[in-house]
Amino acid sequence: MNIEIIGNSSIDISKSVAHLIQDGLIGFPTETVYGLGARADHPEAVTKIFQLKGRPSNHPLIVHIPAAKENTDFYWMTQLEPWARDIPSEALRLAQAFWPGPLTMILQKAKGVIDEVTGGNETVGLRCPNQKTALEILKQLGTGIAAPSANRFGKISPTNAEHVYEEFSPIRSSFSNEFDLLIVDAGECEIGIESTIIDLTNIDTHGLRILRPGMISVKEIEDKTGLIVGKVADNKVAHSGSHLAHYAPMTPLKIIESPLAQLVFQPSENSIYLSVMDEDLTSLQNIPVHPLPTDAKSLAKIIYALLRELDKKSYKTIYLRALPQDSQWDAIRDRLQRAATGSGRS
Repeated sequence: MNIEIIGNSSIDISKSVAHLIQDGLIGFPTETVYGLGARADHPEAVTKIFQLKGRPSNHPLIVHIPAAKENTDFYWMTQLEPWARDIPSEALRLAQAFWPGPLTMILQKAKGVIDEVTGGNETVGLRCPNQKTALEILKQLGTGIAAPSANRFGKISPTNAEHVYEEFSPIRSSFSNEFDLLIVDAGECEIGIESTIIDLTNIDTHGLRILRPGMISVKEIEDKTGLIVGKVADNKVAHSGSHLAHYAPMTPLKIIESPLAQLVFQPSENSIYLSVMDEDLTSLQNIPVHPLPTDAKSLAKIIYALLRELDKKSYKTIYLRALPQDSQWDAIRDRLQRAATGSGRS
């Protein structure tokens, strides 16, 4: 497999679109994380995503769709109808409020949506990304791009082009030339963690439900749309990011409730402590401390890149002081808990 990083000039974008048309894979930027994309209407292309990532075939993908010409019900319906059926009015209200943006809607899939995208389910996840390069690629392609994050399944999501290159370079010899990967470099992702996922498939019985928290919060959705949103306690709707072990570093990651001053480390322990808290570090003797941003948006933007960097340091353990319980931290707590669950595996 050949891997090439290209820029995001008009020539580079046209090259990436041509690669997609030929059933190739691209690594491309969104405002959340970099995606591993294939055109969503070609089974042969979508299958390559699962093979390259090592992703279970029943784990559905999100389809990224082009932006509407105008922010109206009519134009968003035009974008949704090739992919979804029985589209509720709530979906159009959400699209007008948050698209392009980091919100994924789960809807009943349209008849022509391929099983390779949905994992054989009757639902499909759709979003319109708020990233200039991604939107131009989608516009020129003229159809949806199926794309999970551009990393091996369960590993840390990438937030720049170099992360994507580093992720797949170690396994490139395992794949033939038909898996050539073009990585479109448009710099760092603005948000840094995956989109909020909201379920609209059973509104009459269950209402709107958050399946995966993101940086668009329940409060923001309710304030901007007037809709009432709940959280899913027993989630049976298939969607991306639902595995308990996900976003995981190879170094064991342990989330701890105790303040640093109460912890005891071995003199020879080669570990590191991460915290957003304003803690007294004067008693610390044997372990380096890395202070984290104390606001959720800033931490979200850097957390995956930091975990990747720490994975290269050969630490025995990454200790993370538990994040605050405020709702603004929900999405990052979700990612880090899953990262801790899956951490320490080669």
